[in-house]
Amino acid sequence: MSSVRSSTAIVNESGIAFGTSGARGLVEQFTDEVCAAFTVAFITAIQRFFRFDRIAIGMDRRPSSPAMAAACASAAHALGIQVDDYGVLPTPALALQAMADCIPCIMITGSHIPFDRNGIKFYRPDGEITKADEIAILNAEAAMPSLSAPARGEVSEVANQAYTERFTSWFPGKPLKAWRVGLYQHSAAGRDLSAHILSELGAEVVVLGRSEAFVPVDTEAVSDEDQAQGRAWANQHQLHALFSTDGDGDRPLLGDETGTWQRGDILGLLCARALEIEALAVPVSCNTAIEACGAFQVVERTRIGSPYVLDSMATLSERFARVAGFEANGGFLLGSRLEDDGRQLAALPTRDALLPALTLMVAAAERGATLSQLFADLPARYTASDRLKDFATEKSHALLAEWQASPELMQQTLGLEATIVSLDSTDGLRATLENDDIVHLRPSGNAPELRCYSESTSQEQASALVKRSLAALAKL
Repeated sequence: MSSVRSSTAIVNESGIAFGTSGARGLVEQFTDEVCAAFTVAFITAIQRFFRFDRIAIGMDRRPSSPAMAAACASAAHALGIQVDDYGVLPTPALALQAMADCIPCIMITGSHIPFDRNGIKFYRPDGEITKADEIAILNAEAAMPSLSAPARGEVSEVANQAYTERFTSWFPGKPLKAWRVGLYQHSAAGRDLSAHILSELGAEVVVLGRSEAFVPVDTEAVSDEDQAQGRAWANQHQLHALFSTDGDGDRPLLGDETGTWQRGDILGLLCARALEIEALAVPVSCNTAIEACGAFQVVERTRIGSPYVLDSMATLSERFARVAGFEANGGFLLGSRLEDDGRQLAALPTRDALLPALTLMVAAAERGATLSQLFADLPARYTASDRLKDFATEKSHALLAEWQASPELMQQTLGLEATIVSLDSTDGLRATLENDDIVHLRPSGNAPELRCYSESTSQEQASALVKRSLAALAKL
């Protein structure tokens, strides 16, 4: 597998690109050579700023992930870098351990996208890579070393133990001892770890939907089947909460006692309020209840993607002591170390699924309230989202450019019942209507899909707005 070509040539020829979170592509594009080239380019780019002799690697449960992890490990070894192999674990658990050890890490995951695709996420010793780092990786021009056959080493449980300790120390005792929590495990990387942590916090865990085949759960576009299944599980098992994550455990899916899955940005909002966060950075697609609730001194709106949220969080941290961010998918990024009654919660500036879900469950349990009562205590703004699959990215960009020049054409094509009064092109095209409804269209950064987000004064209206818009788009 040795080559005289540079990492840049191999990566560019692969057709793999960086999306909103890591490099994503089809499984067949992630050959051993390509995975090795990405690893060599990443290490070369990061070595300009950090000194290290180890790197950590983790992965999700996709069938293609073990081979990709082995190829990355072999490339690191060829550069004289030792590898801490943590096997299958949630992305935030890997990032937490690597940051504690002050070393970079690589996570093999495609998150929520279908199993015929995969991806690689990269972390510096101080957290997620930036957009500038992405450019540096793509242009590293590093010479490829002679590579041995791909192989992985012994898997360590240290990262899982540290991730567990993070939550059992922040939520002392057994705050969920009276709660029955349904855990929709499917093929999530952290399915067993989540069960262990919930049990450590006192919950009775009901394991549901475990699958050895990979299941692409998208927390921003919950399927009708999963919505019906959630309600059935809650009724059958008399649950206080229903919890799940996407494939790599950085996006939460939390259902209340009725089995109704709640929106990720609402989880983030309630979590941030419970943690007494002062300043927030959130993507433009998030619910406007964040500002309307009046809980935060500053709310900065960004493009969609954790690198943009992190950039904004870094700026906010210069002025505020308690900073966080979250995305519409529910992934919560903690930018500041928190202290409460002698307990500490270390900053973890990467998406995490467990912190928002556990914070809300514990808050409800301590108040003797239900999750639905927590969710009801917010301004009446409801969001919905879904996606149109197999919609070419080039077609999406052309369509949105045309509509930005002619809002009337957008209104007519989508059959919107109210006049468009403003457009926001921060990321995609976000139209605010005269009746305060919102329709936001954005090409996916990870797949040939067109995403549609909506906001209205009721869940039914928001969902109907998405369905009507996507139905109109499907006819184009």
